[in-house]
Amino acid sequence: MIENDHFEIINEIDLSGGERMEAFIRSDQYNYIQDQTRNLVQGHTTTNDAAVTQALKSLTLEKVLECFDHLTENQKSLLQQVECIKDETEAIFFLSRIKQHIIPFPKLDEKEIKDLFPKVKKLKIPDINHINWNELSYLSWNDHGSNRKYLIHFKQGEYYSLRGSFTPSAQKGICTICNEYEHVGMFTATLKGGPSDNRVRRGNYICQDSQSCNQNLKSLKSLDSFIQLMKSQ
Repeated sequence: MIENDHFEIINEIDLSGGERMEAFIRSDQYNYIQDQTRNLVQGHTTTNDAAVTQALKSLTLEKVLECFDHLTENQKSLLQQVECIKDETEAIFFLSRIKQHIIPFPKLDEKEIKDLFPKVKKLKIPDINHINWNELSYLSWNDHGSNRKYLIHFKQGEYYSLRGSFTPSAQKGICTICNEYEHVGMFTATLKGGPSDNRVRRGNYICQDSQSCNQNLKSLKSLDSFIQLMKSQ
């Protein structure tokens, strides 16, 4: 694990006025809000009952606000605009506004990535110039030549790295990380240590395409559980 030396919180202009607002939405939270927004739009298209749509708007706002432990008044005011959405155009406009306030995954250069995997002599790293850091809850890539998969998670100021063998499955299945039905593969990591100093192999099915997995991710709970399982001895 290494600490992040240059993690920056991006300040954005508050759309309700001239004040500056810190980025406060994680990528998984944005995905969840986007999903709830789509449900709200669909609800408007399937019913004309004012009581039903009002209940749906209230429920949507409640779910959105529950994503956050703490919000400033400006942040809350921004998110409350979800209640005003009636159609797809308004949804796109709302999502484009809150997208400006996403906290990006902290950028890593090639050396920092290699430092996270010191035992891998010839590490094949992804093209960092084509990574959209705003869409990541974790960074992961496949090395098809060695049938290995690498994963980097950032939590509470520290990086956690995982590497393991990866065997793609011929059939789709449920990903352990994003809990969606996707093209998956078996990720297997070997741990050593503990009281008996024996090697332990642990595995789970996760998405073959980590970019799709990140886009599917609407909570960090399963990701955190996966990391903990794979790292614990």
